[in-house]
Amino acid sequence: MKQMKQLIDRIISRVNVNLSEFDFDTESFVTNSIDYEKLLKFYAFYGITSRHPLYFHFKNSNVAGSYFLGKCYVGRSAIYKSDVRGDELKRKGDNIRCAKNIPLVEDEMITIRDSLLYKTLVHSNSHNLESPEQFGIHNTISAHYVNIHGTTLEGCFLGPFATVDLMNLHSCIVGEFSYVQAGELFHRKIDPGTVWVRSPNFEFKYKFKKDILDNFVGVNSSYQPRGIIYDFVKEREQDYEKLFDVMNLEPIKAPDSSAVNRYAVVQGKINIGENVLVAQRAFLDNAVMGDGSNAQENTYIIHSKLAEKCITAHGGKIIHADIGLETFVGFNAFLNGKPDARIEIGEGCIVMPHTIIDSDSPIKIPAEHLIWGFIGSEEDIKNHTIALDDLAEVRDTLRIGKMVFTGKGSVFIDAFRRRINQILLTNGALFHKGEERGHAQDDQNISFNIIQPYRTGERNGLYPSIRITP
Repeated sequence: MKQMKQLIDRIISRVNVNLSEFDFDTESFVTNSIDYEKLLKFYAFYGITSRHPLYFHFKNSNVAGSYFLGKCYVGRSAIYKSDVRGDELKRKGDNIRCAKNIPLVEDEMITIRDSLLYKTLVHSNSHNLESPEQFGIHNTISAHYVNIHGTTLEGCFLGPFATVDLMNLHSCIVGEFSYVQAGELFHRKIDPGTVWVRSPNFEFKYKFKKDILDNFVGVNSSYQPRGIIYDFVKEREQDYEKLFDVMNLEPIKAPDSSAVNRYAVVQGKINIGENVLVAQRAFLDNAVMGDGSNAQENTYIIHSKLAEKCITAHGGKIIHADIGLETFVGFNAFLNGKPDARIEIGEGCIVMPHTIIDSDSPIKIPAEHLIWGFIGSEEDIKNHTIALDDLAEVRDTLRIGKMVFTGKGSVFIDAFRRRINQILLTNGALFHKGEERGHAQDDQNISFNIIQPYRTGERNGLYPSIRITP
């Protein structure tokens, strides 16, 4: 255990150096999060398919309870109950689109070095043109239920339930429950509860009121999470641990064109349509998954119905709700309906990442609307939604409540729709007669393999240095 503790101390010191200008010390977070006995308790596992290149090299690292798929490297890091999913990495010969196409000379790899990722999801591929063949996470600490999606990081701290999406961060702090997709940021501190999407043609910005945010996702003095959303997740953790205690499980019944991951929780009455993807650590309980819909990692679909081609992005939670055709529910959204107060979202809606809907009365939002922020009653709908047709007319600045949008609304909508279509394509929702394969088809025959740490000696808790190549 001695080397394990030295590893953790080294990570803390490296991150703290990068964040010294903010007078920010990560030690209290790590000290209060890490239970060294748990780093011994859980095995790590990796998936193998004929469609994903393999490359794992664990050196002086702990990867307890974590899942790997695709070409990944971990060195001098601690990764606890995290998912590192490299099934969308770029391949040798692909071209990176920019002013002049850049061809890749080797397969892209996820590289995690000198970092602590705690119950974190890593997915997609790098959008950093400086290192197109490396999706890098270096000198970084991420807290509970963070999404690192296509974002390279160097010297950062990400608070609980934060999401960084399709960008590059250098020496930054991202507060709890913030969603940031803003290109490249250097030496920035993002306030908790900030939802910020920026491109050359538009900018969307919203910030939760502190009292509302604290109720749903707050942190204590050592950045440990608390609040309604954290309690919701915590109450269901044991259901996931049962999956790790059993080597073989009966497969969930699903059409031949759909994939239900062996490490997803599926209980109650379930109806799974064609071309459906249910990823690892998804949670389904009395759920209807329409054709082409998906439940990505860390999503919860409970007493709810998703129509065809619905997307539930990483960490989205849908409870007692009916979601319309081709609706997008963004990262870490929390749609918390009640048995006698269901949430109804019309078809073609875009639920922005980190949206919270939690009302004791029914909530109904018409088709083709953008939805954001906090909706706690019917009265909140008017200040937290807009018809997509009305948004498309915006050419300058739009202010609705605490949301500020600048730029061209039509470009914003088009960008979102393109991304939604790409997600559907990548996930296999559009599969037909052998064409347009995606994750729902490619992930049906994953074989899982486990790895365990040293149980005794100085390296107690560390995983063997092992290389697994194609």
